[in-house]
Amino acid sequence: MSAPSDPNLLNDLASFVQDLSNEIEPHLIGLRRDIHAHPETGFDVERTAGVVARELEDLGIECQTGVGRTGVVGLIKGGRPGPTLLIRADMDALPIEEQTGLPFASIYPGKMHACGHDLHTATLIGIGRILKEIAPRLGGSVKLMFQPAEETLESGARAMIADGVLEGVDYALGFHNQPDEPTGTFTFVEGVANGSSDEFDISVHAASGHAARPHQAVDPIVATAQLVTQLQTIVSREVDPMRTAVLTIGAIHGGHTHNIIPDTVSIMGTVRCQDRETRDIIEAAVRRICAGLEASMRVRCEISYVRGVPPMVSDPYLIENAGAVIREHYGEVFFKRGGSLGSEDFALVGERVPSFQLGIGAGQEGRDDKLHNSDYQPDERSIANGVVALSLAAARILS
Repeated sequence: MSAPSDPNLLNDLASFVQDLSNEIEPHLIGLRRDIHAHPETGFDVERTAGVVARELEDLGIECQTGVGRTGVVGLIKGGRPGPTLLIRADMDALPIEEQTGLPFASIYPGKMHACGHDLHTATLIGIGRILKEIAPRLGGSVKLMFQPAEETLESGARAMIADGVLEGVDYALGFHNQPDEPTGTFTFVEGVANGSSDEFDISVHAASGHAARPHQAVDPIVATAQLVTQLQTIVSREVDPMRTAVLTIGAIHGGHTHNIIPDTVSIMGTVRCQDRETRDIIEAAVRRICAGLEASMRVRCEISYVRGVPPMVSDPYLIENAGAVIREHYGEVFFKRGGSLGSEDFALVGERVPSFQLGIGAGQEGRDDKLHNSDYQPDERSIANGVVALSLAAARILS
């Protein structure tokens, strides 16, 4: 199949992209199922990266492996000079025991593609197939960024950026399957799309002793109980109520038996915000409360507070172009949705270049799937929908 001879005929291009997407859809679904059956977590995505590299090489796409340890980057050069557009997909799975019962379910105990990154990887391979075919009509270049370690604190996006994936990049598009939206629809978030993600670990050290003689010990359990209560007042009483923020304690550990006051209690928590000032306020308050606890409860607090990814902000120009081609091709199926405090390390790309993450409806009729669930079963038709929408968006941006 050859690309339209007249690059000005948008309808011809859209028809070509749709027809080619239909043609390669079975292959992409097969790739997705193979990746789903062999999930890999964090940076340990060597098999998945190998599949990606082989597919790109078979398509004649210039390919670089080992970017950010295990990331893969493909490069497609257009027919004339212009900007460089990066399109990103994440490849890693989650440490979840799969419960779907599907014939292509994970063969690895305790690992599952429960966030749809298998869909994303297959989708970006399909986009590469389309854009390689229409490369002569593009004014500029496309980088295909296949990223490891999106689901971990140690960010794969950060590692790939450190290895130069954004060199020469002018714009970036990301995408994510949305099980809460019907297949065939697409979504966008204006402005701040989601939250920053910071994590803290606090160990409260005291003096152990007999539970019957607490006056001879210093009780870290009582102190930690007070600490947890005080931490919950930061958002409710120190952050401007018109700003979005959450502080959640996710774990608490201390003691081993009924009659011993332990030496140490540890807590773990996360902070989600949508602006830098609120992040600063919350971190300062956490440290101040710990200092006060030390003085009032005779304990010592050991704090590890790690700033994670920033909020992700949608670029209006990219929303406009993606929305235009989707509406032209599919009709009125491009909907605005609200932001969230979920984090996404694609925001690290957005810190450096104008970026936008497209939501791709993946909900199956009759199901109520949720991301990060052991029975997650997205609609595979979302793969081809993403291929068409993002390929057309790329063609428009590089027109």
